[in-house]
Amino acid sequence: MNATQSIASKGKSPLMQLIPVMLCFFAMGFVDLVGTATNFVRNDLNLSVSEASLFPSLVFFWFLIFSVPTGILMNKIGRKNTVLVSLAITALSLVIPIFGDSYAIMLISFSLLGIGNAVMQTSLNPLVTNLISGDKLASALTFGQFVKAIASFLAPIIATWGATTLFPTFGLSWRILFLIYAVISVLAVAALGATPIEEERPDKASGIRECVKLLGRPFILLCFIGIMCHVGIDVGTNTYAPMIIMERLNFSLEDAAFATGLYFIFRTLGAFTGAFILRVMKAKMFFAISVVMMVAAMVILFTAHSQAALYTGIALVGYGNSNVFSIIFSQALLSSPNEKNEVSGLMIMGLFGGTVFPLCMGYAADAFGQFGAVAVMTAGVIYLLCYTIKIKKEA
Repeated sequence: MNATQSIASKGKSPLMQLIPVMLCFFAMGFVDLVGTATNFVRNDLNLSVSEASLFPSLVFFWFLIFSVPTGILMNKIGRKNTVLVSLAITALSLVIPIFGDSYAIMLISFSLLGIGNAVMQTSLNPLVTNLISGDKLASALTFGQFVKAIASFLAPIIATWGATTLFPTFGLSWRILFLIYAVISVLAVAALGATPIEEERPDKASGIRECVKLLGRPFILLCFIGIMCHVGIDVGTNTYAPMIIMERLNFSLEDAAFATGLYFIFRTLGAFTGAFILRVMKAKMFFAISVVMMVAAMVILFTAHSQAALYTGIALVGYGNSNVFSIIFSQALLSSPNEKNEVSGLMIMGLFGGTVFPLCMGYAADAFGQFGAVAVMTAGVIYLLCYTIKIKKEA
């Protein structure tokens, strides 16, 4: 089956079905604005590093709570309807900061953003299996991650533009980012709602206990921890790259914010090229190459004190980490084809790593400077290096 074949294309071409689904992947990327927003809020409210780290940690905390129940919800109302619910929650989370950027308002906004994204990531990825299946799934999910990365890449650019432009931003400054992304969320709801997608019905209703029991399967557990490490490295670099630049090079926040943009440029490039590379290269080999790039990046971030070297390290993390999620996620789904909804819930619950890593990095940074933050990320990279040998050779 090629990448444009649909298993349920009644009334619409596969391409016309994929376009609104990819718009949803774009909306999925809105969660990555948390890194950019955290640095601006920290600057506005004069917060410590550990205090500011609560924001990205809070976003990803909700993945622990909502991912598995979302897998169960999909069995009841379907994947498409679950994605629509997630988009509505996301839109609401983006409207709230338009009315202010106090600590309480941002906590509420980031909480809703995390809940909406947890529901979206749990339901949207398996929804793709209704359009793409088999050995092309990793490639399709990687292309979705490329689209998601575009939204992530644009976030710091829009926020910086809003903070520095003379163009009218309705008094929102960098928070114009929230208004723009809220409008796109509404458009995604309309586009997906108008698209018919036929879904296979689950063989049986499942409960939380049945879902969690899947972690008893060794390979599923390995994938779960791998997802935790991937998102921890992702959120950690997204949030702490500017802080590393500020500490090592004595840059201002506005100048250092480019580090986040650079990370997303290479994450976007990696996801785009990965969608094609995974069609011709075995997932195991490509995953190994990606992790080796991140190992090199950690060495650079530990030792470098020049702008060129630090930017090289950040770029290597961006490219290397760009395809880790799609490979691990597709491996987990293909290992349990009769329990895709439940496995999806568990894998997205692994995004709870986005809570664990930033908190650990925040305390490590307060104690040892940004060397401590890099050390925490390095632990995740080492795990992914060990996980490489467990990837199915035939995938």
